[in-house]
Amino acid sequence: MKDQLKIGDRVFASRLILGTGKYPNFDIMKESFEVSGTEMVTVAIRRVDLNDRSGKGLLDYIDRNRYILLPNTAGCYTAKDAVLTCELAREALGTDIVKLEVIGDEKTLFPDNEATLEAARLLVAKGFTVLPYTIDDPVVCKKLEDAGCAAVMPLAAPIGSGLGIRNPYNMAIIVEQSRVPVIVDAGVGTASDAAVAMELGCDGLLMNTGIAGATDPVKMALAMRKAVEAGRLAFEAGRIPKKLYASASSPITGIIHTSAT
Repeated sequence: MKDQLKIGDRVFASRLILGTGKYPNFDIMKESFEVSGTEMVTVAIRRVDLNDRSGKGLLDYIDRNRYILLPNTAGCYTAKDAVLTCELAREALGTDIVKLEVIGDEKTLFPDNEATLEAARLLVAKGFTVLPYTIDDPVVCKKLEDAGCAAVMPLAAPIGSGLGIRNPYNMAIIVEQSRVPVIVDAGVGTASDAAVAMELGCDGLLMNTGIAGATDPVKMALAMRKAVEAGRLAFEAGRIPKKLYASASSPITGIIHTSAT
């Protein structure tokens, strides 16, 4: 495929990354992965028992031959905790690609910008491929890129809110200035939200609650796949400019005028 998503030294045909939490059960989660076409799924290291040998744990339902694991630092409130969690993930799962989250507020779950930057710099220096969850602030996103992050992951809206792209203008600026992939993370509620994000030029989407919390997660996973693909195609096609007044679909020039007999 010509249109691929490159993150660090990894290349993906799918632009949709899925989370692993909140599904009714692991079987529905697994089926949702399959229909979504995703090639990477994120796992909250602090919420997974890495020593579970029962054969019925979360990691047992993720085919490592089909999906790249993206460990995340959900639940971390300091740079130190986030870095230690990433090091644990690398040791336990054998991967250096991580989703960095350093939460600054328990109510909104907005990230702590300063701590996120601090952790990002430390992790990059340690050889990690860092994908940071961040506020939709062009300045912060630029600083994270300059720190060596392989992508930036601005939120569309608060985690799990389903509000969609609340600030498309900031998102457009982030896309315009970024030399690394821009992956929208958090707040996407339905397929139209996903399409809007992709039409803005975002390179991908990471979503969890919008799919896992749907009445039918498997159908929503398929809908999100199609929305991401449609939005990307629309972005590449180049939409027509918006106009206040009508513009005839058929040109007036060349019309043959006939007179009544």
